[in-house]
Amino acid sequence: MHNQSTGKLIAALLLCAVVSFIPAGNPQAGTGEKIKLTITDGHGTDPRDHGRPVVLIANALGVKPEVFREAFSHVNPAPGGTEPEPAQVQRNKSALLAALGKYGVTNERLDQVSNYYRYRPESGRLWPISTAAAYVTLAGGKVSSIEVSDGGAGYSTAPTISVPGHPEISLKATLAFGKDLKKNGVISGIALKSDDRASR
Repeated sequence: MHNQSTGKLIAALLLCAVVSFIPAGNPQAGTGEKIKLTITDGHGTDPRDHGRPVVLIANALGVKPEVFREAFSHVNPAPGGTEPEPAQVQRNKSALLAALGKYGVTNERLDQVSNYYRYRPESGRLWPISTAAAYVTLAGGKVSSIEVSDGGAGYSTAPTISVPGHPEISLKATLAFGKDLKKNGVISGIALKSDDRASR
């Protein structure tokens, strides 16, 4: 009899233990599926600029692209793949400073920005870039939120953004530019193409 009572007690304790390990509810239920976005391209240039990322250069200098283009129109660059003569370099720099100096652009800053964004298209390499990272959360097959975890840098045009496995979702990026070279040309927001509000 004693053994039977002990057995029932042990069985009851085991049942309580099992029940205590059954979750009261799934904490992830209803939060949706978080997917990392695919971000490609975003490094195009205006045909007028012959491969120069003018939007990045101009904003790094603190002027509008139109201002830089006008200033550069007085420059005679060396043919692609060749080094300009020292005298030509000096003439070109003088022409740029004559046009940009009134906007507060100094010789030192012009050198810094020009060197940072200088590249040879024929080499297949770009100016310094940092790839952005962003995520979308889907709930019930619809976008519930978009998060830009890293805006990247060096984007001159809006990149192509897609949701892996969901070609029906169309997204667009908003870019931000500034004088900080490491933060110039960042993705500041991403939104549905049908939604004018960008989500940070």
